[in-house]
Amino acid sequence: MRHSLAVFLLLTLTACGSLPTGMPTDEKSTATADELYVAAKSDSADGKFERAIKGFEKLQSRFPYGRYAQQAQIEIAYAYYKQGEAAPALATLERFVKQFPNNEHLDYVLYLKGLVNFDENVNSFVTTLFGQDPADRDPATLIAAADAFSELISRYPDSRYAEDARLRHQYLQVTLAKHEIAVASYYLRRGAHVAAINRAQSVLTDYPNTPQTRDALQIMVQSYAALGLDDLKRDTQRVLDLNIAKDGIRPSRANFRERETRWWEFWK
Repeated sequence: MRHSLAVFLLLTLTACGSLPTGMPTDEKSTATADELYVAAKSDSADGKFERAIKGFEKLQSRFPYGRYAQQAQIEIAYAYYKQGEAAPALATLERFVKQFPNNEHLDYVLYLKGLVNFDENVNSFVTTLFGQDPADRDPATLIAAADAFSELISRYPDSRYAEDARLRHQYLQVTLAKHEIAVASYYLRRGAHVAAINRAQSVLTDYPNTPQTRDALQIMVQSYAALGLDDLKRDTQRVLDLNIAKDGIRPSRANFRERETRWWEFWK
């Protein structure tokens, strides 16, 4: 009997000793909300974003109504963004906006929404814009970025993030206008003049403060001429001439490239 008991105890101790040392101890943890937040924040600052996400999620789980609960959600979105994981970052931010529409840091949340879409897509979008059929490029994410920056500027004009949001929004307006011009030019080259006119008109409607309005008017003049719509051609040409006289220059590929270069020099 004694021998059997000794064997049982030995097997029990051996089994316990084989458990992984890193086994979660959330239920037994005595860390405070402050300690959990500081630890996760430190991981984020050190670039350990996956670990930081787990730390902030633990904080949310243990203290769902604590002082750090809402901030932890923002920090999780930021960590996903820094890891290059746009989808979970945006999902987290969307959920935050719905849950806490009056949060004091909503200006930053909108700014981060804009950044996620901007950084994820703007470089590849502009790089390939003229390397393929422009109609194949989907500008939805850039539009989402522009919308987020626009909302931030409108709702929080004095925010510390507003000035950078304005610059990025201006850049996106030009980029999106370029896309519409590229599509309109594509249709023009293929003789789809009604489609070309429609895309050119969208520039005048949606991006009226961009230099691409002159390009849009020029496309409309050519398309109206091709369709034999002489009255519309003359009216549009008159508007185009007024724009050229106002700026003192005629739009050209060189002007287009110069503007593009200035923007990219700014963002490098």
